[in-house]
Amino acid sequence: MNQVTAVRTAAILGLLAVALGAFGAHALKETLATNGTTAIWEKAVFYHFIHAIMLYVLATRSQSVSCAWWCFLAGILIFSGSLYLLAFTNARWLGAITPLGGVSFLCGWLCLALKPLTVKGSGD
Repeated sequence: MNQVTAVRTAAILGLLAVALGAFGAHALKETLATNGTTAIWEKAVFYHFIHAIMLYVLATRSQSVSCAWWCFLAGILIFSGSLYLLAFTNARWLGAITPLGGVSFLCGWLCLALKPLTVKGSGD
């Protein structure tokens, strides 16, 4: 994936995080309250948004951090995606999928720990 596509993908995912947060707070308010899953929806939005920001930051870097970028993308899709579906449908079996997305997030952060971004003037 080229840098422009990565930046656009990150920006669209950020837009979706805001839109889904608003959608959950307004259009789905009653459904989430009935299902008792408002907190689950909010957690999905939080992790989605934080990692969409990370995707954007990573996509704007000149050095290759594709391992972390792809792990964060997978985490958004699997972790947040499964929580969105669980909150909306109340299908509790989806909770078994969610940890796979959490592992993807962890792997993304591990990728950054193993190959940190270079900071100008850091001397490292």
